[in-house]
Amino acid sequence: MTLTPETAVLDVPPRPVRRDLHAGWTLRPAGGPVPDAFRDAAQGGAIAAAVPGCVHTDLLAADLIPDPYLDDNEALLAWIGLADWTYETRFSWTPDGHERHDLVFDGLDTVATVRLNGAIVLKAANQHRSYRIDVRAALVDGENVLEVAFQSPIRYANAQSLELGARPRPYPLPYEAIRKSAANFGWDWGIATFTSGIWRPVRLESWSVARLAEVRIASTPTAGGGRVEASVRVERASADAKNAFAVTATLGGSRGEALLPAGSDTAVVAVEAAGLQRWWPVGYGEQPLYDVHVSVREEPPHVRGDLDAVVRRVGFRTVEWDTRPDAQGTPFTLVVNGQPVFVKGVNWIPDDALPVRVDRARYERRLRQALAANLNLIRVWGGGIYESDEFYELCDELGLLTWQDFLFACAAYPEEEPLRGEIEAEARENIVRLADHASLVLLTGNNENLWGYEDWGWKQYLDGASWGAYYYHELFPALVRELAPHVPYSPGSPFSPTRPDGETPHPNAEPHGTMHLWEQWNRRDYTTYREHRPRFVAEFGWQGPANWSTITRVISDAPLTPESPGMIVHQKALDGNVKLTNGLLPHFRVPSDMEDWHWAMQLNQAHAVRFALDHFRSLAPHTMGAVVWQLNDCWPVTSWAAIDGDERLKPLWYGLKAAFAPRVITIQPRDGGLAAILGNDTGSDWTGELIVRRLGLDGAEFAAQTVPVTVPARGSITIPVDGALAAAANPASELIIADMAVELGGDRPERGFWYFAEPRDSALPTARYDVETSSIPGGTQVTVTAATLLRDLTLQIDKVDPAAVVEEGLTTLLPGESAVFTVWHTAPLDPDLLNSARVIRTANELMVPA
Repeated sequence: MTLTPETAVLDVPPRPVRRDLHAGWTLRPAGGPVPDAFRDAAQGGAIAAAVPGCVHTDLLAADLIPDPYLDDNEALLAWIGLADWTYETRFSWTPDGHERHDLVFDGLDTVATVRLNGAIVLKAANQHRSYRIDVRAALVDGENVLEVAFQSPIRYANAQSLELGARPRPYPLPYEAIRKSAANFGWDWGIATFTSGIWRPVRLESWSVARLAEVRIASTPTAGGGRVEASVRVERASADAKNAFAVTATLGGSRGEALLPAGSDTAVVAVEAAGLQRWWPVGYGEQPLYDVHVSVREEPPHVRGDLDAVVRRVGFRTVEWDTRPDAQGTPFTLVVNGQPVFVKGVNWIPDDALPVRVDRARYERRLRQALAANLNLIRVWGGGIYESDEFYELCDELGLLTWQDFLFACAAYPEEEPLRGEIEAEARENIVRLADHASLVLLTGNNENLWGYEDWGWKQYLDGASWGAYYYHELFPALVRELAPHVPYSPGSPFSPTRPDGETPHPNAEPHGTMHLWEQWNRRDYTTYREHRPRFVAEFGWQGPANWSTITRVISDAPLTPESPGMIVHQKALDGNVKLTNGLLPHFRVPSDMEDWHWAMQLNQAHAVRFALDHFRSLAPHTMGAVVWQLNDCWPVTSWAAIDGDERLKPLWYGLKAAFAPRVITIQPRDGGLAAILGNDTGSDWTGELIVRRLGLDGAEFAAQTVPVTVPARGSITIPVDGALAAAANPASELIIADMAVELGGDRPERGFWYFAEPRDSALPTARYDVETSSIPGGTQVTVTAATLLRDLTLQIDKVDPAAVVEEGLTTLLPGESAVFTVWHTAPLDPDLLNSARVIRTANELMVPA
């Protein structure tokens, strides 16, 4: 056939159409223990449903259930996870000339049967993947009925556990038997919600000839710019079609093209551009990102133009983890663009136990809070979810490195079908989805399962049954090699690499690889962190309660006590309150007043983690990273988080900010004495005079030494403290301060402290201070001037205004010194309330008499 302008027009297929199916949904119970009161309130029928959404959010919107986060409503609403639920919508459709019509679900939570006009088109049982179904045969001209029927996740998991065989796990319900967020069944910080719903977008995609079924981008910096290789898989609308296609990639004004011949469905197209800058982690440089356009069209080109196209934003950097053995064992050192990076990390859990409520704005708030705390890495923990694209895009933009666990946590996982095939499908999809992000520096096989197999009695319990080793040691590394060879992979966390002599160390061996440290929280005082010299700490932490206004919003106990019913509901850790008390007693006596108890436990959490971080950072470069458990909460609860479930900064957040500051001074035991350790995580040398003083708590100076120092960029130095200065005449009344001299009127210097006695055994005086306030645009400045030594001065500003924010805290002042706190708020704020002893807190007032 000869192409003419007239026949060319007839041959042109319509452009691809992506139609969201988010309107008109209803929800109804379809079986299970639905309370009669609920059926009466819902008038026995369906209610309006939001998609994306989940059953809980729909029932909340309809005022049919109370807030599950309040008081003991968790138990009251447990029936939701035992019930079956059906979503339904109707939409109009008319044939539009396209060859294919695909129903696409980006996420179904979790066990779902999908019917289109009564015909079953999909049976799904995996929250962690998407689904695409060719529905040409099921669509009708006119009104179409789409139904998604969810089975109870609890009953399905229990049935699968019987089918696959029981496996060891730390909690009652068999979360390992279903591909659903493990934490959704409850954790030692998490409410059990047992959600169901269409939790990610759904749409109808209509297309012709071909589409880009998969695009994998590998970005490599070059001497003068950057190079991209796009590995493309094309799906033809008809299985019988033999078209040839041209695949094109553009980058920074440059263009590359590759031929995909008839009979083939894959091609690799490369493009290189000049003048592109390198992407760096925050604190090491800028984060330039560049658009890569990938498109497909028929070959030879004609009037049809692009059949499909995608755009990805990439950054150019190199990344590796240095695990070359040394005399001390096996390091685990992140190297980006040839530069070793000290990892200042936190563990991330789902930011809401109803994850559909987390949008881009909420991700950005949380990640900017992480950035403001001087963090540079977020580890997405294996008991949660693969977060949405927006999370990783924001990390790329902000320079926050990401470490992504495959979703396996603290349990043995069956290797049999149907899980085996589902796990491969979800892994393939998420490797491809995440691998082109500049921020992604590590994929990890699981959380603590290798450790559990060795130490938690699994071998006897399993009695030869599968437990997941195939996934971590065979499937995942093979998939990463196939789909994203530029992304480093580790079989687990913790993990110890195999030694050159073939020795395989214990997975949580201190001299090798990554380590988790939980003995301190569970059984030992936090001062024993100093007994450890790990190469990299991937988990450790300490509990503390949520902020005061968060607790009083969600718990209505009267009186409110540490062990009143609502407080116990919002404490999920085994013997959590006992461990809080045992962890406090070596340092503070337990206050009898509830607000003092609350402050003491929050402060002790901050002290414990700051103590550990100061120690680990002082060991660099032997130790090259610490990832704190945890950044965030999924609901209001007593937990290890630095940011509580209402998004408020706990005192721990200020501890992270100080410990991970670009330049730090700490005083540590060394060689039978004391030493000042200066750490410089900047690109410039740090030069000045180190002044070390032994003072009385009243500010009187007893001894001093001054040492000129130069701390190299990205380095540290150790300065021994003079023996006479390090010996206190009266340990309860003395301390050592180390800081760098500054010009008159300059910023407060970095400062390290050494206390000779625990707070409970010290002579800390009653706090005395003056407070001045002044209005500034957007807030209030609070200046506190110390009349006595003030230890860990902090403003619990949420007691004045729950929405107010202050980013300074845990500040220690000598007599006569001042500190300025900037309180950001939108509502009017009574400045007199800022001088309240309930708001201005220090360690001083915790000196409870024996």
